[in-house]
Amino acid sequence: MSAEQFLLLATGVHLGFQAVVTIVVYPGLLSLAPDGWERGHAAHTRRMIIVVIPVYAAVAISLGGALATVCCSPALFVTAGALLIVGVTTALVAAPLHHLLSVDGPTQKLIRNLRRADTLRLIGAAVACGAALFV
Repeated sequence: MSAEQFLLLATGVHLGFQAVVTIVVYPGLLSLAPDGWERGHAAHTRRMIIVVIPVYAAVAISLGGALATVCCSPALFVTAGALLIVGVTTALVAAPLHHLLSVDGPTQKLIRNLRRADTLRLIGAAVACGAALFV
């Protein structure tokens, strides 16, 4: 498999993962009753880590391989930029929000901020995958 193909595969898997999180996982999580929030959020975190680590690892490895071996192109820069936005949003916004949600519970402000971060990650994943088609 070429670096370009691996990048497209990884960004496609990531887009599918992110779409499922946005459309299925978060609505289910955010519909938990207040008395079940702590247990439900903890279970969500344990389940998600099993999927997040391999997906994000594949994206990072494939992007690194493409940057190291593929000629620079606008499509590669767009892919890299979109994935950088997704990664930074995850690390600096979504992960801290999940920590606050586990401590404070689901306040309207935390939920609103999580949904915004999640929307940005979905858009970033879509842009990255679309651009990877042209790498």
